[in-house]
Amino acid sequence: MPSSQCNNPVHCFAAACSGMMRPSRRQPKDSYEPAPRQQQILELVRERGYVSIEEMAQQFVVTPQTIRRDINQLAESNLLRRYHGGAAYDSSIENTAYAMRADQMRDEKQRIADKVAAQVPDYASLFINIGTTTECIARALLNHQQLKIITNNIHVASILSGKDDFEVLLAGGTVRRDGGVVGQACADFIQQFKVDYALVGISGIDEGDGSLLDFDYQEVRVSQAIIANARQVILAADSSKFGRNAMVRMGSIGLVDCLVTNEAPAPALMTVLNEHKVRLEVV
Repeated sequence: MPSSQCNNPVHCFAAACSGMMRPSRRQPKDSYEPAPRQQQILELVRERGYVSIEEMAQQFVVTPQTIRRDINQLAESNLLRRYHGGAAYDSSIENTAYAMRADQMRDEKQRIADKVAAQVPDYASLFINIGTTTECIARALLNHQQLKIITNNIHVASILSGKDDFEVLLAGGTVRRDGGVVGQACADFIQQFKVDYALVGISGIDEGDGSLLDFDYQEVRVSQAIIANARQVILAADSSKFGRNAMVRMGSIGLVDCLVTNEAPAPALMTVLNEHKVRLEVV
């Protein structure tokens, strides 16, 4: 008898395709399967947002050098983001928790804050926006005299309002859990002023085109008003902000006059800074 044949061409074709399209068990060459400890590191960082190397070394009972190697491998595979002294899980739609942000890059933020404060003369008027770096700047300004500060950051207002010769105006609006004040009423309040300096922070900077990025559309609207109503704009951003993704675009880095950071940015971003004549201060 002749061998069995497929009497239905459609079924025959489907059977042939299913054989050809059976998925391979081999992983792509560029895939990376984390080791058990690295998987635990990923889970911890995703749960907490940011974890220091020292804390991970203690939790997993290994040396800091071992944790650094694990973090480097995970970062090279784009599974987390490496920071000086720790690692974080970045999202383009949600910022890291305030307490975690305040603990990140502390020494670098303090050096940046001192440099920014040194550029502000006594008897100046200022905007200061939301951010843990701008809160460091507020503390660095306490040795100044006769400053007038307008802010949408409750923590900044609290730091500066205790000085008798400072006048501090806190914008009204919706208060976030991290002490930021946002909303249309806040933006309208800012629009009433024209000040000498805007001291601003940002969540991320696109390394390709220099876009300033943040997570909260309402916060961005207020920051845009702050930048538009200042004669000089100083952006304070540590190196962890370079290449960090966030979904809301505030504008181009060309809007600022000076970028103060702890590390020179990548060549592509340096080109954008030079094109827009943005002064770079590395501390």
